[in-house]
Amino acid sequence: MNNKAQNTIEKNEIIDISEEKDCNYWTNRLGVTIEVLKSAIRATRCVALNEISDYLSRNENKRFVV
Repeated sequence: MNNKAQNTIEKNEIIDISEEKDCNYWTNRLGVTIEVLKSAIRATRCVALNEISDYLSRNENKRFVV
């Protein structure tokens, strides 16, 4: 597969958290908790991997401890 085709596949990857196994997969892959992932999905109003990854990267240093 060439790079252009690979990039297209990655851009179209959709985050599905409807089942527990899916939640576990995406939280492990992205290195976040389910709460953070759900928050990112709500904030971006999107389930595209590239949008969620960008959001998490931009907000990585804005997390705080309660």
